[in-house]
Amino acid sequence: MPFLDHLEELRWRILWCIISVMVGAVIGFGLVYYFNVLELLVEPVRRAYDNPDLKLIYLSPSDSFFVTLRLAIYAGLLLAFPILVYNVWAFLAPALKPQERRVIIPPLYGGLALFAAGVALAYFAALPVTLEFFQKFQTESLQATLEINATLGFIVKMLMAFGFVFELPIVIMILSWMGIVTPSFLREKRRHAIVLITLLASFITPGDVIVLTFMMMVPLIFLYEISIFLSVGIYRRKARREEDFETDHTPPPGSVETQ
Repeated sequence: MPFLDHLEELRWRILWCIISVMVGAVIGFGLVYYFNVLELLVEPVRRAYDNPDLKLIYLSPSDSFFVTLRLAIYAGLLLAFPILVYNVWAFLAPALKPQERRVIIPPLYGGLALFAAGVALAYFAALPVTLEFFQKFQTESLQATLEINATLGFIVKMLMAFGFVFELPIVIMILSWMGIVTPSFLREKRRHAIVLITLLASFITPGDVIVLTFMMMVPLIFLYEISIFLSVGIYRRKARREEDFETDHTPPPGSVETQ
């Protein structure tokens, strides 16, 4: 395909991605508004402050609308994710070999599952403990007045942080496929990786909540070990492919090349 045709296809792929996100955001707006998704995010705050009637305040007449719109965009991205993956895949697939396609497909959808697992861990385990930890510093001299943008911003950032951290196996799979890291390198640097995971878990979670830090460390170490296993599988597939290539291109006995 000529270069300009590639640009034309890229333009249409980007256009379809934007349209899918916009349609997903419209659907997400309805879901967020009618199913009251905001309540799901506020519920951990109510439990942490032991106040079932707690409500977040807003400082501008438009804040409630724009918060709902922001949540709708997040929902739209999730709803449009299969279409986004399809368009990215449809644009890149013709330039890839069949074996490369088989390597890339699992990370595309496996990444979404890992991201969802990280968000679930943050919502059901990390977020309640974190909010309770911060709430303990409220003294008689302080009065909690939780503003909607700041509070939801904190909650969403924490959920996103856990989700992205859980993408570790996908990142290592891609690096292994590119030849940047090897299974032996990952094994040799295991102790360094555990130290980095400990620091990362301590940074994301409250400092003195050791149980929560441990809850963050264990899944990450487990994912690192899975990453080594996946890297081994990728390099074995590479070695098998090279052997098949050499076998197919070995001249038969008695040919001119062997004399």
